Amino acid sequence: MSHYNSNTPELAQGVRRFGAVNWMGLQTLASREIQRFLAVWTQTLLAPLVTSGLFLLIFTIAIGPRRGDVMGVDFTTFIAPGILMMTVIQNAFANTSSSLVISKVQGNIVDTLMPPLSPIELVLGYMAGGIARGLVVAVAISLGLWLVLGIVPAHPLVALLFVLVGAAFLSALGLLAGIYANKFDQMAAITNFIVTPLAFLSGTFYSVEALPPVLNTLTHFNPVFYLIDGVRFGVIGVSDSSPLLGFCVALGATIAVCSVSWTMFRRGYRLKA
Repeated sequence: MSHYNSNTPELAQGVRRFGAVNWMGLQTLASREIQRFLAVWTQTLLAPLVTSGLFLLIFTIAIGPRRGDVMGVDFTTFIAPGILMMTVIQNAFANTSSSLVISKVQGNIVDTLMPPLSPIELVLGYMAGGIARGLVVAVAISLGLWLVLGIVPAHPLVALLFVLVGAAFLSALGLLAGIYANKFDQMAAITNFIVTPLAFLSGTFYSVEALPPVLNTLTHFNPVFYLIDGVRFGVIGVSDSSPLLGFCVALGATIAVCSVSWTMFRRGYRLKA
């Protein structure tokens, strides 16, 4: 599979034509990624909403009446922000990872690599689709929580900030997975054994204060825990840790993963034949 080198005349002409940043190319890639998930909205948007509603319903019926209050709020209200964030990050991850894997399997990844787009523009273009999908899912679930449970975000700007950072983090992580995986079964293994455990073992359905000391300590090494906790603070005003600390950890993890994604695109790792 061919790939333009940064020293080729074609790419040099593209840089001179579009300037330091190829805004047209970046916008085109981002638009393509957004239109890709909007075209199959029943699968990419409606299905996650139904799944999150089922999670909330099942856990409320099975555990809610016996669980009592958690951190001063009823169990259903406590788990609602966690389910929201879990759905956001799963969809952000799925958007970027599936886009890359499908392109590699179908053999048309070259159509994205050949235009005069720098590695950082490729990273940002793909991530734009994942962030947009995560944000749309978050808005839809928030409306549902307001209509069904009457939950109004206590700190809406904080909640929005954590949703954006969470979607960005998992979008970048999805790029790493999509670059590494060459087949759908490899992608499924990454989702099942890495992403899903990170999401479920992050305080989504419980307060980490209820965990044994060892598990409590290990949970604080999970960046997704801080995303869940930050959104919970933004939505219902309670959290297990400092929202400021959580934002710093999440932002640092996002920058780190974006840097690795940029390096992979720059080197053409598992992208060039």
